[in-house]
Amino acid sequence: MKNNRALFLASFFTLIAAGVGFSVRGVILDDWAGQFGFTKAKLGEITGGGLVGFGITIIACSLIADRVGYKALMVLAFLLHVSSALVTFAAGPVFTSMGGSSAGQEAAFQCLYWGAFLFSLGNGVCESVINPLVATLYPTQKTHYLNILHAGWPGGLILGGILSLLFCGEQAYVSHVRWEIAVAFFLPFVAYYGYVILKEQFPISEAKAAGVSFGTMLAEFASPILILLFLLHACVGYVELGTDGWIQNIMNASIGNFATWLFIWTSGLMFALRFFAGPIVEKINPIGLLFISAVLGCAGLYWLGTSEGLAIMAAGTVYGIGKTFYWPTMLGVVGERYPKGGALTMGTIGGIGMLSAGLLGGPGIGYSQDYYVSQKLQSESPKLYDEYVSKAPFSESLNRFVDEKYKVGDQWPKEFGTVVFKPKTEGFLLGSFPPVAGLDGTKVGNLGKKDKKDLTTDEQTVLDARMYSGRMALKVTAFIPAAMAVGYLFLALYFRAKGGYQVEVLHGAKPVGEHYTGGTEGPGEA
Repeated sequence: MKNNRALFLASFFTLIAAGVGFSVRGVILDDWAGQFGFTKAKLGEITGGGLVGFGITIIACSLIADRVGYKALMVLAFLLHVSSALVTFAAGPVFTSMGGSSAGQEAAFQCLYWGAFLFSLGNGVCESVINPLVATLYPTQKTHYLNILHAGWPGGLILGGILSLLFCGEQAYVSHVRWEIAVAFFLPFVAYYGYVILKEQFPISEAKAAGVSFGTMLAEFASPILILLFLLHACVGYVELGTDGWIQNIMNASIGNFATWLFIWTSGLMFALRFFAGPIVEKINPIGLLFISAVLGCAGLYWLGTSEGLAIMAAGTVYGIGKTFYWPTMLGVVGERYPKGGALTMGTIGGIGMLSAGLLGGPGIGYSQDYYVSQKLQSESPKLYDEYVSKAPFSESLNRFVDEKYKVGDQWPKEFGTVVFKPKTEGFLLGSFPPVAGLDGTKVGNLGKKDKKDLTTDEQTVLDARMYSGRMALKVTAFIPAAMAVGYLFLALYFRAKGGYQVEVLHGAKPVGEHYTGGTEGPGEA
Protein backbone atom coordinates (compact mmCIF):
# COMPACT_ATOMS: atom_id res chain seq x y z
CA MET A 1 0.00 0.00 0.00
CA LYS A 2 1.54 3.29 -1.14
CA ASN A 3 0.47 5.40 1.82
CA ASN A 4 1.92 3.05 4.45
CA ARG A 5 4.30 5.72 5.66
CA ALA A 6 1.64 8.42 6.05
CA LEU A 7 -0.67 6.12 8.00
CA PHE A 8 2.17 4.83 10.14
CA LEU A 9 3.26 8.38 11.03
CA ALA A 10 -0.31 9.39 11.87
CA SER A 11 -0.56 6.33 14.12
CA PHE A 12 2.78 7.26 15.67
CA PHE A 13 1.53 10.80 16.38
CA THR A 14 -1.56 9.51 18.20
CA LEU A 15 0.82 7.97 20.73
CA ILE A 16 2.90 11.16 20.86
CA ALA A 17 -0.29 13.04 21.79
CA ALA A 18 -1.20 10.41 24.39
CA GLY A 19 2.31 10.47 25.87
CA VAL A 20 2.44 14.27 26.11
CA GLY A 21 -0.95 14.42 27.81
CA PHE A 22 -0.07 11.62 30.22
CA SER A 23 3.33 13.09 31.09
CA VAL A 24 2.07 16.62 31.71
CA ARG A 25 -0.80 15.38 33.87
CA GLY A 26 1.70 13.57 36.10
CA VAL A 27 3.52 16.86 36.73
CA ILE A 28 0.52 19.11 37.38
CA LEU A 29 -1.01 16.85 40.03
CA ASP A 30 0.49 19.13 42.68
CA ASP A 31 -1.13 22.14 40.98
CA TRP A 32 -4.51 20.44 41.26
CA ALA A 33 -3.85 19.40 44.86
CA GLY A 34 -2.87 22.96 45.76
CA GLN A 35 -5.78 24.65 44.00
CA PHE A 36 -8.54 22.17 44.88
CA GLY A 37 -7.24 20.46 48.06
CA PHE A 38 -7.24 16.90 46.71
CA THR A 39 -5.66 13.96 48.58
CA LYS A 40 -3.36 11.49 46.83
CA ALA A 41 -6.23 9.03 46.59
CA LYS A 42 -8.42 11.62 44.80
CA LEU A 43 -5.56 12.48 42.45
CA GLY A 44 -5.13 8.76 41.85
CA GLU A 45 -8.77 8.53 40.82
CA ILE A 46 -8.18 11.28 38.24
CA THR A 47 -5.08 9.57 36.86
CA GLY A 48 -7.06 6.33 36.81
CA GLY A 49 -9.82 8.05 34.85
CA GLY A 50 -7.14 8.98 32.33
CA LEU A 51 -6.59 5.28 31.70
CA VAL A 52 -9.78 3.32 32.40
CA GLY A 53 -11.78 4.82 29.52
CA PHE A 54 -9.04 3.57 27.21
CA GLY A 55 -9.74 0.00 28.24
CA ILE A 56 -13.47 0.35 27.62
CA THR A 57 -13.20 1.87 24.16
CA ILE A 58 -10.41 -0.28 22.81
CA ILE A 59 -12.42 -3.42 23.57
CA ALA A 60 -15.71 -1.95 22.33
CA CYS A 61 -14.21 -0.50 19.16
CA SER A 62 -12.25 -3.67 18.43
CA LEU A 63 -15.61 -5.46 18.19
CA ILE A 64 -16.73 -3.18 15.37
CA ALA A 65 -13.45 -2.06 13.76
CA ASP A 66 -13.71 -4.53 10.89
CA ARG A 67 -17.30 -3.46 10.18
CA VAL A 68 -17.21 0.33 10.45
CA GLY A 69 -13.67 0.76 9.15
CA TYR A 70 -10.57 2.39 10.57
CA LYS A 71 -11.19 5.89 9.25
CA ALA A 72 -14.54 6.44 11.00
CA LEU A 73 -13.06 5.37 14.31
CA MET A 74 -10.10 7.73 13.95
CA VAL A 75 -12.45 10.66 13.34
CA LEU A 76 -14.27 9.73 16.54
CA ALA A 77 -10.94 9.67 18.40
CA PHE A 78 -10.13 13.17 17.15
CA LEU A 79 -13.44 14.53 18.47
CA LEU A 80 -12.96 12.85 21.85
CA HIS A 81 -9.46 14.29 22.26
CA VAL A 82 -10.65 17.83 21.57
CA SER A 83 -13.65 17.42 23.89
CA SER A 84 -11.41 16.18 26.71
CA ALA A 85 -9.45 19.43 26.72
CA LEU A 86 -12.60 21.55 26.84
CA VAL A 87 -14.07 19.63 29.80
CA THR A 88 -10.77 19.77 31.71
CA PHE A 89 -10.46 23.53 31.18
CA ALA A 90 -13.83 23.99 32.93
CA ALA A 91 -12.51 22.82 36.35
CA GLY A 92 -11.07 26.17 37.43
CA PRO A 93 -14.05 28.36 36.47
CA VAL A 94 -16.51 25.91 38.04
CA PHE A 95 -14.54 25.79 41.31
CA THR A 96 -14.30 29.59 41.44
CA SER A 97 -17.97 30.11 40.63
CA MET A 98 -18.90 27.96 43.63
CA GLY A 99 -16.69 29.92 46.00
CA GLY A 100 -14.14 27.19 46.59
CA SER A 101 -16.64 25.22 48.70
CA SER A 102 -16.65 21.46 49.18
CA ALA A 103 -19.32 21.34 46.46
CA GLY A 104 -17.01 23.35 44.23
CA GLN A 105 -14.20 20.94 45.00
CA GLU A 106 -16.39 18.01 43.97
CA ALA A 107 -17.45 19.82 40.78
CA ALA A 108 -13.81 20.53 39.91
CA PHE A 109 -13.00 16.88 40.55
CA GLN A 110 -15.77 15.82 38.18
CA CYS A 111 -14.45 18.12 35.44
CA LEU A 112 -10.91 16.82 35.82
CA TYR A 113 -12.00 13.19 36.08
CA TRP A 114 -14.30 13.27 33.07
CA GLY A 115 -11.82 15.33 31.08
CA ALA A 116 -9.21 12.66 31.76
CA PHE A 117 -11.79 9.98 30.99
CA LEU A 118 -12.60 11.52 27.59
CA PHE A 119 -8.88 11.76 26.88
CA SER A 120 -8.53 8.06 27.64
CA LEU A 121 -11.55 7.26 25.44
CA GLY A 122 -9.83 9.00 22.54
CA ASN A 123 -6.61 7.09 23.23
CA GLY A 124 -8.55 3.84 23.36
CA VAL A 125 -10.25 4.42 20.01
CA CYS A 126 -6.84 5.21 18.48
CA GLU A 127 -5.31 2.06 19.94
CA SER A 128 -8.16 -0.09 18.62
CA VAL A 129 -7.13 1.07 15.15
CA ILE A 130 -3.37 1.59 15.10
CA ASN A 131 -2.33 -1.85 16.41
CA PRO A 132 -4.25 -3.95 13.84
CA LEU A 133 -3.53 -1.28 11.22
CA VAL A 134 0.24 -1.65 11.66
CA ALA A 135 -0.13 -5.43 11.81
CA THR A 136 -1.92 -5.18 8.47
CA LEU A 137 0.64 -2.81 6.93
CA TYR A 138 3.60 -4.95 8.06
CA PRO A 139 2.22 -8.51 8.50
CA THR A 140 5.56 -10.34 8.48
CA GLN A 141 7.29 -8.00 10.97
CA LYS A 142 4.56 -7.34 13.50
CA THR A 143 6.59 -7.34 16.72
CA HIS A 144 9.30 -5.16 15.19
CA TYR A 145 6.96 -2.50 13.78
CA LEU A 146 4.64 -2.55 16.79
CA ASN A 147 7.66 -1.77 18.97
CA ILE A 148 8.63 1.09 16.62
CA LEU A 149 5.04 2.33 16.64
CA HIS A 150 4.94 2.28 20.42
CA ALA A 151 8.16 4.26 20.59
CA GLY A 152 5.73 7.13 19.99
CA TRP A 153 4.47 6.71 23.57
CA PRO A 154 7.84 7.33 25.28
CA GLY A 155 8.54 9.97 22.63
CA GLY A 156 5.47 11.81 23.89
CA LEU A 157 6.55 11.24 27.49
CA ILE A 158 9.94 12.80 26.74
CA LEU A 159 8.45 15.80 24.98
CA GLY A 160 5.87 16.25 27.73
CA GLY A 161 8.62 15.99 30.34
CA ILE A 162 10.72 18.67 28.65
CA LEU A 163 7.73 20.99 28.32
CA SER A 164 6.93 20.36 31.98
CA LEU A 165 10.44 21.30 33.05
CA LEU A 166 10.21 24.52 31.09
CA PHE A 167 6.70 25.58 32.05
CA CYS A 168 5.22 23.53 34.94
CA GLY A 169 5.70 23.71 38.69
CA GLU A 170 7.21 26.29 41.02
CA GLN A 171 10.72 25.44 39.80
CA ALA A 172 9.94 25.80 36.06
CA TYR A 173 13.05 26.76 34.09
CA VAL A 174 11.29 29.38 31.94
CA SER A 175 7.95 30.28 33.52
CA HIS A 176 5.31 28.52 35.59
CA VAL A 177 2.31 28.69 33.28
CA ARG A 178 -1.23 27.92 34.35
CA TRP A 179 -2.03 24.22 34.32
CA GLU A 180 -4.71 24.83 31.67
CA ILE A 181 -1.97 25.83 29.21
CA ALA A 182 0.05 22.75 30.10
CA VAL A 183 -2.97 20.52 29.49
CA ALA A 184 -3.22 21.93 25.95
CA PHE A 185 0.31 20.84 25.00
CA PHE A 186 -1.03 17.64 23.40
CA LEU A 187 -3.47 19.37 21.04
CA PRO A 188 -1.04 20.21 18.15
CA PHE A 189 -0.30 16.50 17.74
CA VAL A 190 -4.01 15.76 17.69
CA ALA A 191 -4.40 18.36 14.95
CA TYR A 192 -1.69 16.63 12.87
CA TYR A 193 -3.15 13.14 13.00
CA GLY A 194 -6.62 14.62 12.42
CA TYR A 195 -5.38 16.22 9.19
CA VAL A 196 -3.81 12.96 7.95
CA ILE A 197 -6.77 10.71 8.68
CA LEU A 198 -9.16 13.00 6.83
CA LYS A 199 -7.17 12.92 3.60
CA GLU A 200 -5.79 9.35 3.52
CA GLN A 201 -7.43 6.09 2.56
CA PHE A 202 -7.22 3.22 5.07
CA PRO A 203 -6.79 -0.49 4.29
CA ILE A 204 -9.14 -3.19 5.45
CA SER A 205 -7.83 -5.38 8.25
CA GLU A 206 -5.63 -8.42 7.80
CA ALA A 207 -8.31 -10.69 9.25
CA LYS A 208 -11.05 -9.25 7.04
CA ALA A 209 -8.84 -9.56 3.96
CA ALA A 210 -8.30 -13.22 4.79
CA GLY A 211 -12.05 -13.77 5.18
CA VAL A 212 -11.92 -14.60 8.90
CA SER A 213 -15.42 -14.58 10.41
CA PHE A 214 -16.38 -12.94 13.70
CA GLY A 215 -17.13 -16.39 15.15
CA THR A 216 -13.61 -17.53 14.30
CA MET A 217 -12.22 -14.47 16.07
CA LEU A 218 -14.25 -15.29 19.18
CA ALA A 219 -13.06 -18.91 19.10
CA GLU A 220 -9.51 -17.71 19.74
CA PHE A 221 -10.55 -16.73 23.28
CA ALA A 222 -10.92 -20.41 24.20
CA SER A 223 -7.14 -20.73 24.39
CA PRO A 224 -5.84 -21.01 28.01
CA ILE A 225 -2.53 -19.48 26.92
CA LEU A 226 -4.33 -16.43 25.54
CA ILE A 227 -6.17 -16.07 28.87
CA LEU A 228 -2.80 -16.21 30.67
CA LEU A 229 -1.48 -13.50 28.34
CA PHE A 230 -4.49 -11.36 29.25
CA LEU A 231 -3.75 -11.79 32.97
CA LEU A 232 -0.10 -10.93 32.46
CA HIS A 233 -1.04 -7.83 30.50
CA ALA A 234 -3.26 -6.70 33.38
CA CYS A 235 -0.07 -6.75 35.44
CA VAL A 236 1.74 -4.82 32.70
CA GLY A 237 -0.91 -2.09 32.81
CA TYR A 238 -0.62 -1.77 36.58
CA VAL A 239 3.16 -1.69 36.78
CA GLU A 240 4.01 0.31 33.65
CA LEU A 241 1.26 2.90 33.28
CA GLY A 242 0.23 3.00 36.92
CA THR A 243 3.80 3.70 38.01
CA ASP A 244 4.54 6.13 35.19
CA GLY A 245 1.49 8.16 36.17
CA TRP A 246 2.91 8.63 39.69
CA ILE A 247 6.71 8.40 39.38
CA GLN A 248 7.37 12.11 38.88
CA ASN A 249 5.10 13.09 41.75
CA ILE A 250 6.64 10.47 44.05
CA MET A 251 10.28 11.23 43.28
CA ASN A 252 9.72 14.99 43.34
CA ALA A 253 9.46 14.76 47.15
CA SER A 254 13.10 13.68 47.36
CA ILE A 255 14.87 15.03 44.26
CA GLY A 256 12.72 17.95 43.08
CA ASN A 257 12.98 18.82 39.38
CA PHE A 258 15.40 15.94 38.87
CA ALA A 259 12.34 13.69 39.12
CA THR A 260 11.23 14.94 35.72
CA TRP A 261 14.76 14.49 34.35
CA LEU A 262 14.67 10.91 35.64
CA PHE A 263 11.33 10.42 33.89
CA ILE A 264 12.76 11.85 30.65
CA TRP A 265 15.80 9.57 30.96
CA THR A 266 13.75 6.38 31.45
CA SER A 267 11.41 7.40 28.64
CA GLY A 268 14.42 8.09 26.42
CA LEU A 269 15.69 4.59 27.06
CA MET A 270 12.31 3.21 26.11
CA PHE A 271 12.14 5.34 22.97
CA ALA A 272 15.60 4.29 21.72
CA LEU A 273 15.44 0.62 22.64
CA ARG A 274 12.07 -0.01 21.04
CA PHE A 275 13.64 0.59 17.63
CA PHE A 276 15.88 -2.43 18.25
CA ALA A 277 13.20 -4.87 19.36
CA GLY A 278 13.39 -6.79 16.06
CA PRO A 279 17.06 -7.84 16.34
CA ILE A 280 16.63 -8.62 20.06
CA VAL A 281 13.60 -10.83 19.43
CA GLU A 282 15.52 -12.70 16.73
CA LYS A 283 18.11 -13.65 19.34
CA ILE A 284 15.98 -14.61 22.35
CA ASN A 285 12.29 -14.66 21.10
CA PRO A 286 9.52 -12.46 22.55
CA ILE A 287 8.86 -14.57 25.67
CA GLY A 288 12.51 -14.51 26.67
CA LEU A 289 12.56 -10.74 26.20
CA LEU A 290 9.47 -10.35 28.38
CA PHE A 291 10.96 -12.52 31.14
CA ILE A 292 14.17 -10.48 31.27
CA SER A 293 12.11 -7.27 31.23
CA ALA A 294 10.03 -8.42 34.21
CA VAL A 295 13.12 -9.29 36.26
CA LEU A 296 14.70 -5.90 35.52
CA GLY A 297 11.41 -4.09 36.20
CA CYS A 298 11.10 -5.73 39.61
CA ALA A 299 14.70 -4.96 40.56
CA GLY A 300 14.50 -1.38 39.30
CA LEU A 301 11.28 -0.50 41.12
CA TYR A 302 12.43 -1.97 44.43
CA TRP A 303 15.79 -0.22 44.10
CA LEU A 304 14.05 3.10 43.41
CA GLY A 305 12.13 2.63 46.63
CA THR A 306 15.34 2.31 48.65
CA SER A 307 17.98 4.39 46.83
CA GLU A 308 19.27 7.90 47.41
CA GLY A 309 21.55 10.33 45.56
CA LEU A 310 23.23 9.10 42.38
CA ALA A 311 21.93 5.58 43.01
CA ILE A 312 18.46 6.86 42.03
CA MET A 313 19.67 7.36 38.45
CA ALA A 314 21.11 3.83 38.34
CA ALA A 315 17.91 2.38 39.75
CA GLY A 316 15.86 4.42 37.27
CA THR A 317 17.97 3.08 34.41
CA VAL A 318 17.28 -0.53 35.42
CA TYR A 319 13.58 0.26 35.77
CA GLY A 320 13.50 2.10 32.41
CA ILE A 321 15.09 -0.82 30.54
CA GLY A 322 12.76 -3.23 32.27
CA LYS A 323 9.55 -1.46 31.27
CA THR A 324 10.62 -0.78 27.68
CA PHE A 325 9.36 -3.88 25.90
CA TYR A 326 6.35 -4.91 27.99
CA TRP A 327 3.42 -3.41 26.09
CA PRO A 328 4.34 -3.70 22.38
CA THR A 329 5.92 -7.13 22.77
CA MET A 330 2.78 -8.46 24.46
CA LEU A 331 0.76 -7.08 21.55
CA GLY A 332 3.21 -8.68 19.14
CA VAL A 333 2.91 -12.07 20.83
CA VAL A 334 -0.88 -11.98 20.58
CA GLY A 335 -0.71 -10.81 16.96
CA GLU A 336 1.78 -13.54 16.04
CA ARG A 337 0.21 -16.41 17.94
CA TYR A 338 -3.48 -15.53 17.41
CA PRO A 339 -3.76 -13.76 14.04
CA LYS A 340 -7.29 -15.07 13.52
CA GLY A 341 -8.39 -12.88 16.40
CA GLY A 342 -7.55 -9.79 14.35
CA ALA A 343 -8.40 -6.46 15.96
CA LEU A 344 -10.51 -8.23 18.58
CA THR A 345 -7.75 -10.11 20.41
CA MET A 346 -5.27 -7.24 20.12
CA GLY A 347 -7.89 -4.77 21.28
CA THR A 348 -8.90 -6.96 24.19
CA ILE A 349 -5.39 -7.36 25.53
CA GLY A 350 -4.75 -3.63 25.21
CA GLY A 351 -8.06 -2.88 26.91
CA ILE A 352 -7.33 -5.23 29.79
CA GLY A 353 -3.99 -3.52 30.35
CA MET A 354 -5.56 -0.09 30.44
CA LEU A 355 -8.48 -1.13 32.63
CA SER A 356 -5.99 -2.54 35.11
CA ALA A 357 -3.92 0.65 35.02
CA GLY A 358 -7.01 2.83 35.45
CA LEU A 359 -8.94 0.80 38.02
CA LEU A 360 -5.99 -0.55 39.99
CA GLY A 361 -2.68 1.06 39.04
CA GLY A 362 -3.39 4.78 39.38
CA PRO A 363 -5.78 4.55 42.35
CA GLY A 364 -3.82 1.73 44.02
CA ILE A 365 -0.49 3.54 44.03
CA GLY A 366 -2.23 6.70 45.23
CA TYR A 367 -3.98 4.71 47.94
CA SER A 368 -0.67 3.15 49.04
CA GLN A 369 0.82 6.60 49.52
CA ASP A 370 -2.13 7.79 51.61
CA TYR A 371 -1.97 4.60 53.66
CA TYR A 372 1.74 4.75 54.44
CA VAL A 373 1.93 8.50 55.04
CA SER A 374 -1.00 8.26 57.46
CA GLN A 375 0.53 5.24 59.19
CA LYS A 376 3.88 6.99 59.50
CA LEU A 377 2.48 10.23 60.91
CA GLN A 378 0.12 8.51 63.31
CA SER A 379 2.96 6.46 64.78
CA GLU A 380 5.37 9.42 65.03
CA SER A 381 3.03 12.29 65.87
CA PRO A 382 -0.75 11.85 66.27
CA LYS A 383 -0.98 15.63 66.73
CA LEU A 384 0.53 16.26 63.29
CA TYR A 385 -1.71 13.62 61.78
CA ASP A 386 -4.80 15.35 63.16
CA GLU A 387 -3.53 18.68 61.84
CA TYR A 388 -2.78 17.57 58.29
CA VAL A 389 -5.35 14.83 57.66
CA SER A 390 -7.92 15.60 54.97
CA LYS A 391 -11.26 15.95 56.74
CA ALA A 392 -14.27 16.76 54.55
CA PRO A 393 -13.20 15.08 51.28
CA PHE A 394 -12.38 11.92 53.23
CA SER A 395 -15.75 11.92 55.00
CA GLU A 396 -17.67 12.40 51.75
CA SER A 397 -15.88 9.63 49.88
CA LEU A 398 -16.05 7.36 52.94
CA ASN A 399 -19.81 7.81 53.29
CA ARG A 400 -20.34 6.78 49.67
CA PHE A 401 -18.06 3.78 50.12
CA VAL A 402 -19.61 2.72 53.43
CA ASP A 403 -23.14 2.60 52.03
CA GLU A 404 -22.31 -0.57 50.15
CA LYS A 405 -19.54 -2.30 52.09
CA TYR A 406 -19.58 -1.30 55.76
CA LYS A 407 -21.76 -1.24 58.88
CA VAL A 408 -21.31 0.42 62.26
CA GLY A 409 -19.09 -1.63 64.53
CA ASP A 410 -15.51 -1.99 65.63
CA GLN A 411 -12.89 0.44 64.35
CA TRP A 412 -11.33 -0.71 61.10
CA PRO A 413 -8.57 -0.35 60.18
CA LYS A 414 -7.38 0.34 63.73
CA GLU A 415 -4.73 2.89 62.80
CA PHE A 416 -7.38 5.28 61.44
CA GLY A 417 -9.35 6.46 64.45
CA THR A 418 -11.81 8.40 62.29
CA VAL A 419 -13.07 5.16 60.77
CA VAL A 420 -15.87 3.60 62.84
CA PHE A 421 -16.95 0.91 60.45
CA LYS A 422 -16.00 -2.67 59.69
CA PRO A 423 -16.32 -4.59 56.41
CA LYS A 424 -19.47 -6.56 55.67
CA THR A 425 -17.39 -9.02 53.67
CA GLU A 426 -13.77 -10.01 53.44
CA GLY A 427 -13.31 -9.06 49.79
CA PHE A 428 -13.65 -5.92 47.70
CA LEU A 429 -14.83 -5.32 44.17
CA LEU A 430 -12.26 -4.87 41.41
CA GLY A 431 -10.81 -1.38 41.62
CA SER A 432 -12.13 -0.74 45.15
CA PHE A 433 -9.86 -0.03 48.10
CA PRO A 434 -10.67 0.19 51.82
CA PRO A 435 -11.11 3.81 52.87
CA VAL A 436 -8.01 5.62 54.08
CA ALA A 437 -7.60 9.14 55.42
CA GLY A 438 -4.93 10.84 53.31
CA LEU A 439 -3.32 14.20 53.98
CA ASP A 440 -4.80 17.48 52.81
CA GLY A 441 -3.24 18.21 49.42
CA THR A 442 -3.28 21.98 49.89
CA LYS A 443 -1.48 21.88 53.24
CA VAL A 444 1.22 19.45 52.12
CA GLY A 445 1.58 21.25 48.78
CA ASN A 446 2.22 24.54 50.53
CA LEU A 447 4.99 22.90 52.56
CA GLY A 448 6.59 21.67 49.36
CA LYS A 449 6.82 25.25 48.09
CA LYS A 450 8.87 26.38 51.08
CA ASP A 451 12.66 26.58 51.14
CA LYS A 452 13.97 23.65 53.20
CA LYS A 453 15.85 25.95 55.56
CA ASP A 454 12.58 27.68 56.46
CA LEU A 455 10.78 24.50 57.49
CA THR A 456 9.99 23.82 61.13
CA THR A 457 10.76 20.44 62.66
CA ASP A 458 7.10 19.44 62.43
CA GLU A 459 6.84 20.52 58.80
CA GLN A 460 9.95 18.50 57.90
CA THR A 461 8.41 15.50 59.65
CA VAL A 462 5.34 15.77 57.41
CA LEU A 463 7.44 15.97 54.24
CA ASP A 464 9.63 13.07 55.38
CA ALA A 465 6.48 11.00 55.91
CA ARG A 466 5.34 11.86 52.40
CA MET A 467 8.72 10.78 50.97
CA TYR A 468 8.55 7.54 52.96
CA SER A 469 5.06 6.78 51.64
CA GLY A 470 6.13 7.21 48.01
CA ARG A 471 9.07 4.87 48.41
CA MET A 472 6.95 2.26 50.14
CA ALA A 473 4.44 2.45 47.27
CA LEU A 474 7.23 1.71 44.77
CA LYS A 475 8.52 -1.24 46.79
CA VAL A 476 5.04 -2.73 47.05
CA THR A 477 4.51 -2.27 43.30
CA ALA A 478 7.75 -4.18 42.62
CA PHE A 479 5.96 -7.42 43.53
CA ILE A 480 3.84 -7.11 40.36
CA PRO A 481 6.72 -7.62 37.84
CA ALA A 482 8.02 -10.41 40.12
CA ALA A 483 4.74 -12.24 39.54
CA MET A 484 4.99 -11.46 35.82
CA ALA A 485 8.43 -13.06 35.65
CA VAL A 486 6.95 -16.30 36.99
CA GLY A 487 4.24 -16.19 34.33
CA TYR A 488 6.72 -15.58 31.50
CA LEU A 489 8.96 -18.39 32.76
CA PHE A 490 5.98 -20.74 32.56
CA LEU A 491 5.27 -19.60 28.99
CA ALA A 492 8.90 -20.11 28.01
CA LEU A 493 8.83 -23.66 29.34
CA TYR A 494 5.47 -24.30 27.66
CA PHE A 495 6.64 -23.19 24.21
CA ARG A 496 9.89 -25.10 24.62
CA ALA A 497 7.89 -28.26 25.29
CA LYS A 498 5.91 -27.55 22.11
CA GLY A 499 9.04 -27.27 19.98
CA GLY A 500 9.71 -23.56 20.42
CA TYR A 501 7.93 -20.27 19.90
CA GLN A 502 6.48 -20.09 16.38
CA VAL A 503 4.74 -17.28 14.50
CA GLU A 504 1.34 -18.24 13.11
CA VAL A 505 0.91 -16.86 9.57
CA LEU A 506 -2.75 -16.25 8.78
CA HIS A 507 -2.57 -15.76 5.03
CA GLY A 508 0.11 -18.33 4.25
CA ALA A 509 2.24 -16.03 2.10
CA LYS A 510 3.85 -12.64 2.32
CA PRO A 511 1.24 -10.08 1.22
CA VAL A 512 2.21 -7.48 -1.31
CA GLY A 513 0.61 -4.79 -3.41
CA GLU A 514 -3.09 -4.15 -3.07
CA HIS A 515 -4.10 -7.39 -1.35
CA TYR A 516 -4.77 -5.45 1.85
CA THR A 517 -6.63 -2.55 0.28
CA GLY A 518 -9.39 -4.65 -1.18
CA GLY A 519 -7.94 -4.11 -4.65
CA THR A 520 -8.07 -0.31 -4.57
CA GLU A 521 -4.88 1.66 -4.88
CA GLY A 522 -4.42 4.26 -2.14
CA PRO A 523 -3.10 7.78 -2.64
CA GLY A 524 0.62 8.47 -2.64
CA GLU A 525 2.70 9.01 0.45
CA ALA A 526 2.30 12.25 2.33
